[in-house]
Amino acid sequence: MLVKTIARKTLGLKNHKINKVKETPEGTIEIHISHKKRRLLPCKNEDGKYKAVDNLPERRWQHVSLWGRVVDIVYSPCRVMCRGKLVVEDIPWSMGKSRISAPLISYIGILAELLPWKQVAELFHVHWNTVRNAVKQIVAYGLEHREIGDVIYFGIDEISRKKGQVYLTNVYDLKEKRILWSGEGRNKNTINEFYKDVGHKLNASVTAICCDMWQPYIDNLKLYFPDALIVFDKFHIVSHLNKAVDEVRREEARELKKTEPDLLKNTRYIWLKNPWNLTEKQQVKLSTLEKLNLKINRAYLLKESFQYVWEYKYPGWAKKYLKQWFWWSTHSRLKPLRDFAWMVRRHEEGILNYFKVPISNGIVEGLNNKAKVISHRAYGFRTVSTYKLALYHCMGKLPRPDSSFKFL
Repeated sequence: MLVKTIARKTLGLKNHKINKVKETPEGTIEIHISHKKRRLLPCKNEDGKYKAVDNLPERRWQHVSLWGRVVDIVYSPCRVMCRGKLVVEDIPWSMGKSRISAPLISYIGILAELLPWKQVAELFHVHWNTVRNAVKQIVAYGLEHREIGDVIYFGIDEISRKKGQVYLTNVYDLKEKRILWSGEGRNKNTINEFYKDVGHKLNASVTAICCDMWQPYIDNLKLYFPDALIVFDKFHIVSHLNKAVDEVRREEARELKKTEPDLLKNTRYIWLKNPWNLTEKQQVKLSTLEKLNLKINRAYLLKESFQYVWEYKYPGWAKKYLKQWFWWSTHSRLKPLRDFAWMVRRHEEGILNYFKVPISNGIVEGLNNKAKVISHRAYGFRTVSTYKLALYHCMGKLPRPDSSFKFL
């Protein structure tokens, strides 16, 4: 197969022809292209085809390497008269003003989803910014052409982007397991931006939203989605409970420091783990400590009894059990547990909504871990915009630009 034939097939030429293929002294393969005379050319602004009027100066595009050789496309773009204006033709192998061809952009995009961008740049002998621009074009195309569809449930959570409480709020489709939106911060304005960009498209379909008990989220989600149930993530609730139990342990350890300093040493995870996850050594230690009259024992029993609430199927029975548990915890003489009980009481409606729509942010936590892996793989991103590009590219399940040839 001739190089001309390979180039023609990979570029999807219809209104253009390859004049010649030559090798430069530096070893670069140049593919010289011209448009076919008397052929009407498509306008990049409309669907119609028009007669070529003149040509612009010669341009170059880097194409997919061939046998380790750099390949350049050389072409003088035509201008067509479209609605009384001179407009550059829609060049089939070009995306906007990019200096690399659409097939190469597609190829770079595939590898950029799997590898660090620096490594992709080294493979293609291009600058890191070239890889970023390729991903940016793919993401821009995907966001423009994606179909949001009927999103029934979505989850919202934040991840820490870098030290100093710098957060990124991510919104995920819980059914399709894809990222819908990502934005900087974790305040009311963040939710405002989400609704402006994507959220207004979800009003007709969304029935439930899963989030943690962060008040700025709650206030604006209720404002923008009045018909959707706000379901508080049970894993965040249990996390707050575990923090309360651990606070009891630390307070009691400080009290016992003078008399029995080693009694509660190295016991943190004994009280926080589920009983069936304890090692044999931890089970023996727990059995010994349970025989003592310790505050942490009461906290541990309250923690385990709280887990039974998730076994109920109906919100009425769950509410009745929470009322009983509230009495136990507020009369336990353990301040951290009392504070947790009052927090549950204040957010009881959102907790009970779980029994109407049993969704949780378990999927969100898994996707957040993937988002962190993307950042760690690149040893972090300097800017928020670049990090968001990587998230959309790897987790958005966005449509890709059509390519006339598949390289992978």
